[in-house]
Amino acid sequence: MVGGAILRRLQTRGDRVVTRRHAELDLTDQAAVRAFMAAERPDTVILAAAKVGGIHANNTYPAKFIYENLMMQANVIHQAHAAGVRRLLFLGSSCIYPRAAPQPMTEDALLTGPLEPTNEPYAIAKIAGIKLCESYNRQYGTDYRSVMPTNLYGPGDNFHPENSHVLPALIRRFHEAAQAGHETVTIWGSGEPRREFLHVDDMAEASLFVLDLDKSTYEANTKPMLSHINVGTGTDITILDLAKLVAGVTGFQGRITTDPTKPDGTMRKLMDVSRLTNMGWRARIGLETGVAETYRWFLDHQDDFRGRARRGRS
Repeated sequence: MVGGAILRRLQTRGDRVVTRRHAELDLTDQAAVRAFMAAERPDTVILAAAKVGGIHANNTYPAKFIYENLMMQANVIHQAHAAGVRRLLFLGSSCIYPRAAPQPMTEDALLTGPLEPTNEPYAIAKIAGIKLCESYNRQYGTDYRSVMPTNLYGPGDNFHPENSHVLPALIRRFHEAAQAGHETVTIWGSGEPRREFLHVDDMAEASLFVLDLDKSTYEANTKPMLSHINVGTGTDITILDLAKLVAGVTGFQGRITTDPTKPDGTMRKLMDVSRLTNMGWRARIGLETGVAETYRWFLDHQDDFRGRARRGRS
């Protein structure tokens, strides 16, 4: 999703971009990544690839989440350096911060406490990606930067009924409930956790903004061993209120109930985005507008999702 949004923005501004689909290049394969970098010799790399998912997916596949993300990051970052790439942008996640981090979470909260257990393997992999970039900068003088987005959503999202994040999962569930005429939709947890959501097109814009900053400006606003930058809206919403918003967008008119037996995850994850704001960037797309746009995209592509679900059960 985010890679596609960044690609669209790069193409719009006329950059020459080299990409590979997963079927063409397995980033967990060190030899394959080495051959790709040696053949293409890119001058800039944007690492948006990752294995991602919601609470259910993280709990079910912890080994896959830590292994695949560590391997992708290590291979791409090291082989980029070996191929002489001087500029690289690594995309991480807000889950890098401790479960009990003061809100809103500032960049210097990193490594100050225990992580949220439900996604600790993924978080550790993303922390490693930040530290890989910083370590190559310190040892080799590269210009490898890291941005940490909050929860992303938008066109191209994953709407799988089991492995998606909360917002696309809610869009699909409320859409299906509205179409079937169900009277009730039950959401996981208490509904009380608060989450921040950033439209993927805003994230693409922010990513290129950070990548294009001159090195002196980037270094003046970061530290050599605390170099990542938060990207978000600076505002959050409870999961229950989010569900009500999605219900309105999808036309569901029934009752919303909660299931407190299911995990809530971290009770609040709000990013402090003052570092990025002070450098001149802020989000533009409001949540209600973004959810409505995402729902329209879902409606245009729902036949694709049905096909994927059938293939997954075969």
